[in-house]
Amino acid sequence: MNKNVVLDASALLALIQEEKGADVIRPLLRYAVMSAVNIAETLTALQRVHITPQEAVVSVSDIIETIVPFDLEQAQYVAELQPHVQHKGLSLGDRACIALGLKLQVPIYTADKIWSQLQLSKADIKIIR
Repeated sequence: MNKNVVLDASALLALIQEEKGADVIRPLLRYAVMSAVNIAETLTALQRVHITPQEAVVSVSDIIETIVPFDLEQAQYVAELQPHVQHKGLSLGDRACIALGLKLQVPIYTADKIWSQLQLSKADIKIIR
């Protein structure tokens, strides 16, 4: 049985910044995997709060053990998702996160409430706040 979960950048940021939803993510960390695309989003967001990319890499790699490279299968999922999510304004990073969850067939955790409005029958999306 696969216990892995996929974290969106917003979920990891909630944890790092001790925001609402951090308590949901904390017990999942040993099972957490993330797309390299969402790690890039996280590092970029941390830079906005004056954490250097070098410091952020150390912090994030201490928290997330499994970072999954973005591959052609995920790229196809991202493209296929676009017509289903474009009306909600999901970014490439959002779609990359969902694509990884679909590829691995595991729950996807996000802090982005708009995801609760998505009608994606194969995606198991969990909103943390």
